Amino acid sequence: MDGQGHSIRATGWARTLPIASGVRAGRQWARRHLDELGWTSSAPDTADAVVLIVSELVTNAHVHAGSSADLVLTWDGTCLYVSVHDSSSEAPRPRTAGSDAVSGRGMALVDALADHWQTRTGDRGKTVTACFHPPGRPGHRNAEATGSGG
Repeated sequence: MDGQGHSIRATGWARTLPIASGVRAGRQWARRHLDELGWTSSAPDTADAVVLIVSELVTNAHVHAGSSADLVLTWDGTCLYVSVHDSSSEAPRPRTAGSDAVSGRGMALVDALADHWQTRTGDRGKTVTACFHPPGRPGHRNAEATGSGG
């Protein structure tokens, strides 16, 4: 119960991605679960955004934290939460990357594509969680909901 007499239901999946597994394994794993939810056909742009954010967050864990990435997808009927935990307690921050830079845009992409995101830090590392609402639902900000096309 949620404290107001409502039950809370969620579906979730979790996987640890060691550095040796590569980021591609995380993208493929996430895509399979998005297929199960029907998002790849009903919300392809949002599904692509989710896969891109999985790629960015797992890359950050592998490259910047130098650790495995614990990837969790949780669907509660309102929001798909994409969470990645790594061993670094340093919080990520969006930064400005020059036009010729080959990196430095990951958190700016998270900020641009997710409906909202947050970081929780602790003694054993940090978890970055991004939320994606389905198109047509309150809180969704991508092109599918607005019809802006980009």
